[in-house]
This record gives sequence, C-alpha cells and structure tokens, in this order.
Amino acid sequence: MPPKNTVFIQTNAQQIIGAKVAAHSLKRNSASPDAFDVRIMHVDDFPFLAAREGQKFLRGLEHRVWRMDDLQCFTPLRFCPPELMGYQGRAVVIDPDIFAVGDICELFDRDMQGRALMCRIRPGYKDLPDYRASSVMLLDCAKLAHWRVEEQFAELFEFRRDYLKWIKLEYEPDETVGIFGPEWNDFDRMTPETRLLHNTRRRTQPWKTGLPADFSIRQKPTGFHPAQWLAYARQSLFGPTAGGRYKPHPDPRQERFFFTLLRECLDGGIVTEQEIREEMRRNHVRHDALELVQKVAA
Repeated sequence: MPPKNTVFIQTNAQQIIGAKVAAHSLKRNSASPDAFDVRIMHVDDFPFLAAREGQKFLRGLEHRVWRMDDLQCFTPLRFCPPELMGYQGRAVVIDPDIFAVGDICELFDRDMQGRALMCRIRPGYKDLPDYRASSVMLLDCAKLAHWRVEEQFAELFEFRRDYLKWIKLEYEPDETVGIFGPEWNDFDRMTPETRLLHNTRRRTQPWKTGLPADFSIRQKPTGFHPAQWLAYARQSLFGPTAGGRYKPHPDPRQERFFFTLLRECLDGGIVTEQEIREEMRRNHVRHDALELVQKVAA
C-alpha cells in the first residue's frame, strides 16, 4: 500500500515559525485533515547541506558561496520528498512562507494525466523569461526515481549542475511536467480563487517587518539599475546578507491572515509564547509579533 499523501514543508531556523504556521493552515483549511500528513523538513536534519558551508557552487553565470545562514538555504530540500516517500504515492512540497487558504486535498486529487509533477509558471521579470516555479509542486513519487537530492546537490559544487536550472526544473523533460493555475501558488496575491498564498517577496514577509534582512542579494546587476548596484555594493562591502531591513507587506489583509493563523497556533499549543519571544530575540520574527497577535484577537 502506498504511503498516505504528505505535504512536505522545507525550512531552516530563520523560517521555522512560518513553517509551523503553514502546517497549521493546511489542516485548518481542509475538509479532510486526516486524509494527509504534514512533515516539516528542517535543514538541520539533512547534514549534507551544512557540509558544503563556504564552498563554491554553480548558479547561472556565477560561482556563488554556499551559506547556511542564508534565508533560503533549504531550497534543495524541494527534491527530497520522493526519496522520503520511498518513491511511492503522492506528495506536495511547499516553501515555509506558503499558507493554505483552500483545501490541499483538491490538489492531491488532481488528475495529473500521467505527468511526474505539476507546478505553476512564474512570469519572468526584466529580461528574464517565464519559468517553472518549484516552490509548490505536486509530485507522483513513483515517476521521480531519478531524484537523488544528495548526489545532485553535490553536482552543484562540481560545477556539473546549475542551481538555477535545477530550481527552475529545467532538467525535467517537458512531457513529464504539468501546469496548474496560479491559485495554487499565488505570489503575494490574495483573491477569492487563491488556494495557497505565497508570501514570496522576501523583503515584505509579514512576520519579519522591521528586522535586518537575512537573505543574499541574488546576483550582480546587469544594465543601469542604480538601486540594484547600490545593493550589490553593500553586499560586496559588508557580506552576502547586507540588504537593509524588511518592509511592511503592501496588503494588510495578508498580514492579518498570518497573525490570525499564528494566534490559533498559540491557542492550540502548536507554538508557545516563549518560542515566539526566543525567535524575536534571534531576529527571526518581528518584535511586535505578540502585540499583533493580540490585535487580531480583539
């Protein structure tokens, strides 16, 4: 018998509160919460990631340095679920900044039409083309036996695998990839159709407003973009996570949605006030988080 459908949430220490809130939202907003499991994949449980600290890897046209203190050091774990499922059954994998508005069972029940995986298309920006967004994927694990994450992660450091191509699913044959609508990975947009809300703009994640930025600037700018060049210069002088501070989310509804979920997590013992205070001390959660929890409860 195949394993129960499972949602895998990838995370690190910086985003553990987001991951726990995401797990709660999945069960809370499903009509059949017992029909699936939720598993949090923490980078600390995958030591092959930390073993590469300080080493150079291939990312696009650059050789970048692997840092475990980067906000998104968990991204290779997107490719772990098939192996963790014994290459059986279905899995959904999501980032820790993705929260269920609708019922995840609707995605599990989708007709994949023989495809190995499904995702959405993310519109390109500036001079970059559209690409496959791997931040939410529906996986038929039996069809993904070629996903061997530790081996393929190592290939990044041998410069035989490009991180960007890997994350954008460019190594997957076109005929094996299906496309679902944007409502299953809605980028900072909350509409009546939204099923999974993704607070993907790192600088405006609602639980981090006002904190020092702890993510790397993506790449050296091309062309004349003064703000990008200023940020790149700051990174060069002060380190890869030198990026100013987190800004308020432009949609107050999304902030309220997150803190409503966080209040429910506190009420249900999923997280504790002591845990929130510790994450505030570590600058992983904004320092007025508990005040906002009280505000949404009023």
